[in-house]
Amino acid sequence: MTEEHTRDFAGLSTEAAEELARERGWASVRLLKPGAMTTMEYREGRLNLVVRDGVVERGWEG
Repeated sequence: MTEEHTRDFAGLSTEAAEELARERGWASVRLLKPGAMTTMEYREGRLNLVVRDGVVERGWEG
């Protein structure tokens, strides 16, 4: 997937984002709070989503 595809998740509720991710074939979805500490390993097929108050702010692959 490209950055363009991950931008589609911004503004969605976590439930809607997880459903869309399944429909698009993402192997896993990691929900993160803004500023959360994360590991830096790249994992193919993983979608990372930053969520504030139940709404996705941004997403990226890996």
